[in-house]
Amino acid sequence: MRLGSRLAGLAVLSAVLCGAAVAQEEDKQEPIPFAGGQLTVTQTEEYGEKTLSFDGKALASNFVVYFDRIAKVGGTDVALLDVGDGGNACGPAKVMVWKPENGDVESASIGADDCGAPPAALTDDMIYFVPWLQPGGSAQVKTWSPQQGFALAGELTYMADPGTGWADIDPSKYDNIIDAFHNEAVYQAAQKLLGDKLGDVTTALLVGGGTEKTASGIVYASGCVPHACGVSDGFMAIDAAEKKLYFAQQKDEQGAGGADAWPDLKEWPAELRDAMEKALAPPQ
Repeated sequence: MRLGSRLAGLAVLSAVLCGAAVAQEEDKQEPIPFAGGQLTVTQTEEYGEKTLSFDGKALASNFVVYFDRIAKVGGTDVALLDVGDGGNACGPAKVMVWKPENGDVESASIGADDCGAPPAALTDDMIYFVPWLQPGGSAQVKTWSPQQGFALAGELTYMADPGTGWADIDPSKYDNIIDAFHNEAVYQAAQKLLGDKLGDVTTALLVGGGTEKTASGIVYASGCVPHACGVSDGFMAIDAAEKKLYFAQQKDEQGAGGADAWPDLKEWPAELRDAMEKALAPPQ
């Protein structure tokens, strides 16, 4: 299976979660008619934690309980909710609530122990939980249905767009420079240059924005590790004309001072080395 990386995925996720938390603080969740009863969300005054219940039966609790939708899965109405700590520290778990015929209401969740559930893709018969992948990554794809519960569907492996080369690079379409890894030539060059450091270096670029250019046209951008900016920040540059990549990452033991570089800094153009040093310099 193949999945391209989502654009600025973590930044978007954080914004959604923060928005959900704020929305719940401003607007009390009204009861939701469901399966002949009501789903309710109540909040304790002392700690602010919210509890999801069905006709008085508690099903889940945390600081954010956010109603998503009611969907038909395998012929059964299933209420989908996001339940988590809130803020941007960690994605929410996905909670499914359903009522079997001639049975009591039931619930199941995914992501509570893994810092968030993978995005859910619904079909008529089941829900697929499809993980987001970084370059070089792989992860399991799980399914769920009211009749079968959770099952393993297979493993997803990151791939670039086959047949794309240096001439196809278009930085104007990048929300984050990690989007460049969609390009097969870039992805292969990064794998060769970084080896087993690929995952670490791309993680250091996850929190970032658009790209910039040097005077000669080399495209570059910097970023940081989610929730750890200023500790192990990363830098990436693409010289499409010369078919070369450049990467740098702050050394953890040196904090904001010093960086590892691929290739060695003596092989970097002076203008690019200057851009990197400014990008990874500690704030004044």
